[in-house]
Amino acid sequence: MQEDMLCQMRRHDSVVLLSPTGSGKTLGYMLPVIEAMKPTSFPTVLVLVPSRELAMQTRDVALCLCRETRACAFYGGRTAMEEHRTITSVSPQMIIGTPGRILDHLQKGNFAVQNIDTLVIDEFDKSLELGFRNQMADIMALLPSVKKRILLSATDSPDIPAFVGTGSVLRLDYLSGDSHEDYADRIRNFVLRSPDKDKLETLGHLLCSFGSSCSIVFLNYREAVERVHQFLRKAGFCVAAYHGAMEQKERERALFRFRSGCANVLVSTDLAARGLDIPNVENIIHYHLPTNNDTYIHRNGRSARWDKAGTSYLILGPEESVDMIGVSSVIHQMDIPADVHVPASDWETLYIGRGKKDKINKVDIVGFLCKTGGLERDRLGMITVMPHWSFAAVDRTCIRSLMKRIDGQKIKGQKTIIEPIRQ
Repeated sequence: MQEDMLCQMRRHDSVVLLSPTGSGKTLGYMLPVIEAMKPTSFPTVLVLVPSRELAMQTRDVALCLCRETRACAFYGGRTAMEEHRTITSVSPQMIIGTPGRILDHLQKGNFAVQNIDTLVIDEFDKSLELGFRNQMADIMALLPSVKKRILLSATDSPDIPAFVGTGSVLRLDYLSGDSHEDYADRIRNFVLRSPDKDKLETLGHLLCSFGSSCSIVFLNYREAVERVHQFLRKAGFCVAAYHGAMEQKERERALFRFRSGCANVLVSTDLAARGLDIPNVENIIHYHLPTNNDTYIHRNGRSARWDKAGTSYLILGPEESVDMIGVSSVIHQMDIPADVHVPASDWETLYIGRGKKDKINKVDIVGFLCKTGGLERDRLGMITVMPHWSFAAVDRTCIRSLMKRIDGQKIKGQKTIIEPIRQ
């Protein structure tokens, strides 16, 4: 698929790519886009995505592919004025953002549009689902110089032709054929019966049977996410909650804890069903039934990324059945082993109240924790540096001694809050 995109985007101005979730669509379009991007001091590429997490993830992919690329991600949860200052200081060639925030910048004239010749709409089906149709149409109306349109989607839609525009459109369909069948073979589907309408005890036993492997539990409501999160936390699980009502810092913290292994369970609404690339998710649990087969597929797509395998579990209450969602996959019955124990995590998250805006990078954090804190390098895991704060995964057994050594110490000459985050 990626080779096909690289070849075809060199020849065609309008390309529609339909490919399963987890198949590498971001890299598929980003390589040819960066290849064709001009070395200018103004934006020539605009990428629309449905969520802030996908915006940041896409920006990071662009920067990793080419260090000379100047790319910025814009999304809700912070002030548009702060982003405007970023535009002025960075002079990005590529702008990536959610439709609402990008439309706000365009209407305020915060960046020039006359040189934007490439428009990418990623996760098009998810954008429609979230109600971004009118905003995307308004954005397209404000871009007079677009020549290249790339649209990517994990499901087909009758709305696609209208957004791509008239003229010659190349359609690359990887939703059917060998690639789709191979993906389906890598997901094993099971159904598990809960004797009670309240499925908490069944969920707890199922998670215990997984040991320390990574799992995402999907629910349909934010309030339910909080309830299940509290239940699992009190039961001793290393768990993180994730939904749209959380503050940006809380969501970033939850994703870091899950990605780094500090939490091996993520409890989420369908917000986590799209756009998140977490490589080693082994288990998908549908605590609440998905609304339809497409949602079921997209949830499962958080597992079996690239060539990995995964397992999906539907927990059914006394009055629920698989027929209620029209699942087309082959589903097997399963029972939970009786003798199970709550798994523990080897890692703990350290919050550091300084970030990129304070000229702090990963090297600074490694040096501070290892030299000042006396931490051995193999006791330090994933590090993520955000604009205003950072997170580091540290061996759980070293936290107490580490905190004593760094108490009152400065990182790169700056005082800051440094504290462990356990839940």
